[in-house]
Amino acid sequence: MATNTVRIWDPFVRIFHWLLVGAFVVAYVSEDDYLDIHTIAGYTVLTLLMLRLIWGFVGTRHARFSDFVRPPSEALDYVKESLLGRAKRYLGHNPAGGLMIVAILVSLLVTTFSGIVVLGAEEGAGPLAGVMGGVSHSVGEAMEEVHEFFANFTLGLVFVHLAGVLFESLLHRENLVRAMITGDKPALDDDSK
Repeated sequence: MATNTVRIWDPFVRIFHWLLVGAFVVAYVSEDDYLDIHTIAGYTVLTLLMLRLIWGFVGTRHARFSDFVRPPSEALDYVKESLLGRAKRYLGHNPAGGLMIVAILVSLLVTTFSGIVVLGAEEGAGPLAGVMGGVSHSVGEAMEEVHEFFANFTLGLVFVHLAGVLFESLLHRENLVRAMITGDKPALDDDSK
C-alpha cells in the first residue's frame, strides 16, 4: 500500500460518529434510573440521526449513501472474500460495512421512535404525550418491550461492527479507528476500490 494518505471522513461524519457513540452509551446505561438523562440522550441520538440522514444525500462523497449502500448479496460476497483473506480494500465503507451502517441507523431510528412513544404513553411527556395519553397501559408496556429489544439489538450490532472494524484493520493493515478520528486513510493501491 502507498504511504500517502487521503481524506475520507469529513468533520461532520467524524463528529457525528463519536457523538452518536457517546449519546447511545449514555442512553443505554441510564435507561431505568435516570429518565431525564436517558430522554436527553435519546433526543440527541434522534437529532444526530436526522442530520446524518440529510448528510447521506448531500454530504461529501464517502458520506453519501450512494457511495456505500449496496445489495445484501454484495455484502455477503464481501464477507466471504474477507474470510478467505482476499477481499478488496475500499477507501470508504466496504459493502458489509455499508450494510452495517444502514442496519445501525434503522435500529436506532426504531429505538428512538419507540422511546418517544413510551415516553408519551407511560410518562405523559414528550411530543406524543397528547396522542399517547389515552392508550392502555398494555400498549405502553408493549412499546417499552419494542424499545428495549431494539436498544439491545443495536448494542449487538455495535459489537458486530467493532469486530468488523478490528478484522478489517488487521486484514488490510490499517487503523480504522484512527481514520475515524483523523479522517485520513492510506491511499489506494491497484488492488483496492
